[in-house]
Amino acid sequence: MQWEPVIGLEIHAQLSTRSKIFSGAPTAYGAEPNTQASLIDLGFPGVLPVLNEAAVRLAVRFGLAIGATVARRSIFARKNYFYPDLPKGYQISQYEAPVVVGGSLTIHPEGGESRRIGITRAHLEEDAGKSLHEDFQGMTGIDLNRAGTPLLEIVSEPEMHSAREAVAYMRALHVLVRYLRICDGNMQEGSFRCDANVSVRPKGEAAFGTRTEIKNLNSFRFVERAIQYEIERQIDVLEGGGTVVQETRLYDPDRDETRPMRTKEEANDYRYFPDPDLLPLVVPEAMVEAERQALPELPEARKARFVEDYGLKPADAMQLAFDRDTADYYEAVARVCGDARLAANWVNVELAAALNREGLDVACSPVSAERLGGLLARIADGTISGKIAKQVFEKMWTEGTEADVIIEREGLRQITDTGALEALVEEVIAANPKQVEQYRAGKGKLLGFFVGQVMKATQGKANPAQVNQLLKKRLDE
Repeated sequence: MQWEPVIGLEIHAQLSTRSKIFSGAPTAYGAEPNTQASLIDLGFPGVLPVLNEAAVRLAVRFGLAIGATVARRSIFARKNYFYPDLPKGYQISQYEAPVVVGGSLTIHPEGGESRRIGITRAHLEEDAGKSLHEDFQGMTGIDLNRAGTPLLEIVSEPEMHSAREAVAYMRALHVLVRYLRICDGNMQEGSFRCDANVSVRPKGEAAFGTRTEIKNLNSFRFVERAIQYEIERQIDVLEGGGTVVQETRLYDPDRDETRPMRTKEEANDYRYFPDPDLLPLVVPEAMVEAERQALPELPEARKARFVEDYGLKPADAMQLAFDRDTADYYEAVARVCGDARLAANWVNVELAAALNREGLDVACSPVSAERLGGLLARIADGTISGKIAKQVFEKMWTEGTEADVIIEREGLRQITDTGALEALVEEVIAANPKQVEQYRAGKGKLLGFFVGQVMKATQGKANPAQVNQLLKKRLDE
């Protein structure tokens, strides 16, 4: 039997606010355990939550970016369950009336066709604390610093049919929340994590199979491996005559397998009801319009513009456009040097390699966009060759010096004097009579050999285009 996987993702994005969603406690990562939890976060009697306006603004911004409906009125609810890292005994979330409804996101699966994935909803909620198992023999420690941290839970439609598509969706969402500056996307710190709902059904059947939920996946690689394992496990169960059980599972990366965590709860198990301490959230039209006006050019639109206006290949445009800092850097380089394609090549290749080598983000590049643009301008105007430019770039990287200073100091200007180059061409031809004979007998590829000899004689300073032209003219006589 042919099986079709059906996958939906729930992404938890930690919103980039300085304080928590219902208290003034800080949200900074890495503080000593239990030093950033207020009485409100701990659920002490007599305390009341106060909604953080910044979290609402960030949720509105996300809704506008995905083409969703921003609800002018939404409700906070209590999601009741007992767990040691949830001191109140309930989580404040949104259930029947979320702040963002609908919308979609374009994905670009590796080796597959681009398509749009629907988004069911995005709702505001508070995070729970964290259980610590590593440092306590036979016991579990509880760190409540995360309790009350603002989250936007983004729920996709069950429209993905492979682990590869799920990863592409997660990557696209990761790009978007960072682009919007609503979440730093740091998976290692738990700022961006995923729960995956997975089921399989006979191909062509409309009804969904029984789903399982894989909790707390915090890397793209683990998402792909966990979903692929779960798809294969469910197919094996069904083909063996068994029944898939609705349950929550954990992914063990060491064994590359999922295993049961608990029976999957239904919504009624959480006994949702409107939080009596919080009024309905009313989003003013002025807030929505302010966020609409402040929206940046989004990744898909920027990619399309790079292709249309700059003549870039779609793959190159995507590499540049899908990180906001990189896109801004690239456009600054292109403005300075006046050659958009040359700028794209250098940012995607030379700069990217240097940043990767040093483990840096583009925002921390030792070579500013203006200085890189200045270097590329010297390639464009013929002052230096592309090969020499790479040497200059390395010095700019380590010294923090402008290209022109290095070029003058090191005497790296290209030799463009026609008379001097003609003399060198004559010397190279005279020194290699056998190769001249072979070239004139039809081995045209030997032109590269002669060019290399001239470049070697000038330590790479000769203008390659001029050298090619002069050699071809002389050899073809």
